[in-house]
Order: sequence, then structure tokens, then C-alpha cells
Amino acid sequence: MPEQPMTVYANLDPEFAGLVHDAGELALADGALSRKTKLLIAMLFDAEHGATEGVQALARQALQAGATKQEIVEALRVAEHLCGVGCLFTAAKALEGVLP
Repeated sequence: MPEQPMTVYANLDPEFAGLVHDAGELALADGALSRKTKLLIAMLFDAEHGATEGVQALARQALQAGATKQEIVEALRVAEHLCGVGCLFTAAKALEGVLP
């Protein structure tokens, strides 16, 4: 994967980039919802928005957080149901190198 997307911005405005990073860590931390669940939700948003690299990165993070291949696939069923088949095309392209 290419350089972390926020690196350029972190060089331009390190204070704000730090706040954005901290907010992301807080949003994805275990709480009433597990980190794994939150990562799956975030992956679905990126799939709906056509963000292939985001789907790929979030799927990898979800797997590291304990998600299974089946959980990723079932989550994508929800995305398709609510957002349409376009998100599945994005996810399929992103997951080629992530899921066997």
C-alpha cells in the first residue's frame, strides 16, 4: 500500500493531524461495540464511497482485530442491501489481495 494518506497533511498541519488521529483512535476503540465491529462498519462506508484502498486497509485491520472472512462477507451483504451493488464491486477489487 502507498504511503499513509495523512502523512502529507501531517507535515502541513501536525497539530490538527494529531487531533484527527486521536479522534480516529477514540472512535475505533473497544467500547459498547468492539473494535472489530467498528472496523467492519468503517469498511462498509469506504465500500459505499468507492474507496478501494480504504476497504483493503480496514479489512486487514478487521482481520487483525479478530474478524473472520465470513464476518467480512456478511457485513458486505448489509452494505449491498442498503447502498446497492456498486459497493460490492469496490469491495471485490479491494479484497482480491486480502481474502483468499
